[in-house]
Amino acid sequence: MNRRTAIAAALALTSALALAGCGGDSAPKLSVADPYMPQPVTQDMAGAFLVIKNSGSTADQLTSVTSDISKDISIHKTVGSKMEEVPSLDVPANGELTLARGGNHVMFMGLKKKPAEGDKVAIELHFKTAGTVKVDVPVKSATFAPKK
Repeated sequence: MNRRTAIAAALALTSALALAGCGGDSAPKLSVADPYMPQPVTQDMAGAFLVIKNSGSTADQLTSVTSDISKDISIHKTVGSKMEEVPSLDVPANGELTLARGGNHVMFMGLKKKPAEGDKVAIELHFKTAGTVKVDVPVKSATFAPKK
């Protein structure tokens, strides 16, 4: 092998390894922080709030939420003072999606059982790319306000 061939081979190998490294870490890396559900006042509806953190370099989307506590669960965003159901919410790369009172949230309609303070509600968050993330959501007092 002559010197030019050896240098070309080394450059090709270095480039291939660099490209492989770029693609290998691109998946969303999701975690959930600070989940809670205020104790519902009625059996008609409840809300859940949490922060979805993405430490990956690729964005994702929260597409649905499921739970045994209710068949009718939707994702809502709040625009001004009006809340509206949306098909998904974006989870930015190297960022977070905050679901909080007065903003984006999960809405449970027609609860099968009214959860009490101290209970935990099992939910599954479904994402376009990352798949399913299971979360146990603690039920807090109806007036609970997380520390900021």
